[in-house]
Amino acid sequence: MLRLIILLATFALTTSVQAQSSKRPIPAKQHFGFAAAGSPHQPEAVGFYTRGCLAGGTALPVNGPAWQAMRLSRNRNWGHPEMVKFLKKFAMDTQKFGWPGLLIGDISQPRGGPMLSGHQSHQMGLDADIWYMPMPKRRLTWDERENTSAIPLAGSRSVTVTNNWKPGYVKLLRLAAQNPKVQRILTHPAVKKKLCLSETGNKRWLSKIRPVYGHNYHFHVRLFCPEGSTGCRAQKPTPKDHGCGAPLDYWLKLFTNPPKPTKPSKPRKPRPVRTIDWLPTACKTVLKADRPELLAASVAPKTGLQVRPRRNPRRR
Repeated sequence: MLRLIILLATFALTTSVQAQSSKRPIPAKQHFGFAAAGSPHQPEAVGFYTRGCLAGGTALPVNGPAWQAMRLSRNRNWGHPEMVKFLKKFAMDTQKFGWPGLLIGDISQPRGGPMLSGHQSHQMGLDADIWYMPMPKRRLTWDERENTSAIPLAGSRSVTVTNNWKPGYVKLLRLAAQNPKVQRILTHPAVKKKLCLSETGNKRWLSKIRPVYGHNYHFHVRLFCPEGSTGCRAQKPTPKDHGCGAPLDYWLKLFTNPPKPTKPSKPRKPRPVRTIDWLPTACKTVLKADRPELLAASVAPKTGLQVRPRRNPRRR
């Protein structure tokens, strides 16, 4: 009898623990991080750069005449078609002034959304990391794309660039910033400082060059919301001035005299889990759109997303 009571108590405890674990909220990044391919919708960037998703994403080819994609195991070479189109043209245009080509890092996951690791942005397929390292003349292997370290143009807390700096970086970043589709470019403060000192002509394009932490190995290109993406929320425009004065001095001061950490008076509450409900409603449709033939009659009226016709409806 005692053994039976112990077994029943153990069973009840195990069932209770399993029930509680099943009620734990699942982070949205777990859903989007394992999506293998884009959704079957018409292309649309949904939400905001740091809180959104990507419908109808397109994969940038891992190899091109003027680019190679890096870190292929992450499956983050997906973007809005406008981003893929921009990267292809930008890469080709860099070769016109003698740049060998681009090594392209993270763009977005197949359906955007929060990532399993790394970025807070890159959620709508409108952000792309471009390495400062020029593309080599040969095609890199898979292992090389996974393990090659990028060239740093500055130390993580440095206010000056390293000896890796070349005049070609001014042309490279100027070409990107002068593109009307580019909303802003995030770089290391030391890189911004060097650009301000190197540009002897019109510095207006430097307004799009925004200093920020990190980004000493790559620069981060962000595009404006594309046409047709009615659910895309625009970011505030960059200031009209070149930003080589007080805004840059602020960042340089942070690097030379960082504020001392202060102990919080109360223990910080753990950040709530950001589930799928934290994202725009349309992102649920983007995530679950594995059977477009079942969604065709219901998607458009509710979210504005339109399903792309399948080339072969018999193929599953």
